[in-house]
Amino acid sequence: MPFIIKRSDITKMRVDAIVNAANSSLLGGGGVDGAIHRAAGPGLLKECRRLGGCATGSAKATKAYRLPAKYVIHTVGPIWGGGAYGEAELLASCYRESLRIARELGCESVAFPLISAGAYGYPKEEALHIAAGEIRDFLERNDMTVYLAVFDPSSFRVSARLMDEVGAYIDGNYRGADQKDEKRISPVFAGLAARKNAVRDAMNAARPQTFEDTAVMLARDECLAEAEVYAPAPSAAHGSIEELIGSLDESFSRNLLRRIDASGMTDAECYKRANIDRKLFSKIRSDPDYRPSKPTVIAFAVALRLDIDGTNDLLRRAGFALSHSSKFDVIVEYFITRGIYDVFEINEVLFAYDQTLLGAQA
Repeated sequence: MPFIIKRSDITKMRVDAIVNAANSSLLGGGGVDGAIHRAAGPGLLKECRRLGGCATGSAKATKAYRLPAKYVIHTVGPIWGGGAYGEAELLASCYRESLRIARELGCESVAFPLISAGAYGYPKEEALHIAAGEIRDFLERNDMTVYLAVFDPSSFRVSARLMDEVGAYIDGNYRGADQKDEKRISPVFAGLAARKNAVRDAMNAARPQTFEDTAVMLARDECLAEAEVYAPAPSAAHGSIEELIGSLDESFSRNLLRRIDASGMTDAECYKRANIDRKLFSKIRSDPDYRPSKPTVIAFAVALRLDIDGTNDLLRRAGFALSHSSKFDVIVEYFITRGIYDVFEINEVLFAYDQTLLGAQA
C-alpha cells in the first residue's frame, strides 16, 4: 500500500488513525499536539490523564473523540541535542511503535506529522529521511496507506544538493507555455518566416515590384506548408478498420504484466516499489484495456527500472509521452536518466515543486 505526502491539516484527515507528536506528559502542548487536543475536545485530555505519560520513542493510543479519525496514537519524539544522544534511533522508534500500534488496532490508514521537526528542533531534512525510511520498511511487510501530513510547507526539507541539481536540470530543459522552443520549429515554417522577413524588407524599401514577387512566393509557400502539416501520414497499406484494429500494439496492461514477469519480481514487489495501491493493481491486472493515469505509468516504469526509452514506450501504450513543456515530466526525466529509481525520493522532489506524486491512487 502507498506512502503519500499530503499538504493537509492532520486534524481534518479522514483516516483510521492520526499520530500526535506529543510531549511526555501526554497532557497537550503547542504545535500539532495542541491542535489535536483542541480539535478532539476535553474527552481526549481526560483519557490521556489515565495513561500516566509516555517515554521518548514510545507510543500509546486513545480514541479520537471529535476528530474524523478513529484513533489518536501519541508518540514522544526526541529533543534535538546535536545528534550525540541517540536522537536518530529514538525518532525512528516513534515511527516503528506508532505503526505497530496502528497495525494492532486494525488500521488501514494512518497519518503522521513530521515528528520532532518543529519546536523540538530536529533538522528537517534528517527528520524526513528517518520518517521515510521507517515508513517504507513497514510498508514492505504490511498493507496500509500511510500519509505524511505537511501543514506548513516550510517544515518540509529535501536535500539542498538534490534540489540544486534538479533545479539546474529544470532550468536547462523545462520550456513553459511562454517559452519558445526553437528546436521544435518545422523547417517549412522556418522557411515561411524567412519569406515573411523578405516581404517586410521589400515593403520597407518601397519596391512594389519586388514586394509583389515576394508576396506571390509567400502565398505559394504557405499553401505548401499547409499541405505538409495537414496531409495524412503515409502508410504502407490502407486496410479496413477491422484490419487496423486487429494490428493494434500490445496494451498497457498486457505490456506491464509481461515486463513484471520478465523482471523476476512478484506482483506485490512491483506495486509496492511503484507506491501503488493493491486494489488499483488488481484493476490493472484484471482489465486488459485499463487506462491508467500518467503518474501511475511512470510509477511502474520506476519500479521496473526502465531507461528513458523504455519509459516512453510504456507511456505510449497508455497514450502519453514525456514532454519538456511539463515540469513534472522534466523532474521525472532527471531521475530516470541518472538511474535513480527511488519512487519516494522522486516524490519528495515532486512535492517540493508542488507536482502530482507518483503512485498511490493515481
